[in-house]
Amino acid sequence: MLRPVDIAVMLKLSLAGASEKSFQSLGKDLHLSASEVHASLKRTRQSGFTSPDSPKTLNRSALLEFLEHGLRYAFPAERGELTRGVPTAHAAAPLKSALRQADDPPPVWPHVAGTTRGYSLTPLYRHAPDAALDDPALYELLSLVDALRDGRTRERVLAMKEVEARLAYA
Repeated sequence: MLRPVDIAVMLKLSLAGASEKSFQSLGKDLHLSASEVHASLKRTRQSGFTSPDSPKTLNRSALLEFLEHGLRYAFPAERGELTRGVPTAHAAAPLKSALRQADDPPPVWPHVAGTTRGYSLTPLYRHAPDAALDDPALYELLSLVDALRDGRTRERVLAMKEVEARLAYA
């Protein structure tokens, strides 16, 4: 059974050069242990998201299908109270520039390094804000995934287009 952290591991693997990294290096990038990355890749292999022969080779079409049609049901976003944190979903790049911002508070991942006040949105996994702050490309993907989990129809459509562009075959 997939866990939310597995989505983050697959998103990281979709980035250039990530599939060449060791489990330990991937874990460091994602603020996870090497054993957590290994267990995650075992689950993704069993679910058909990675190759049985090469655990770091991503089945991008399966991931895109799941992100579009299953993510928000399998791992729904949980909104909370107003807090200080790191902007996510439609409040972060790349959707921030594509959508007109309403007067409503933006979604944020609660975090001590956050500078934005908004409603809390539980991250996909506990260390997502830390990993996102270390890697701008991963930050964009995690924010887009949050838009797929929490956004209204227009936000989800725009987010999916952005995800598809980023996950396109090189």
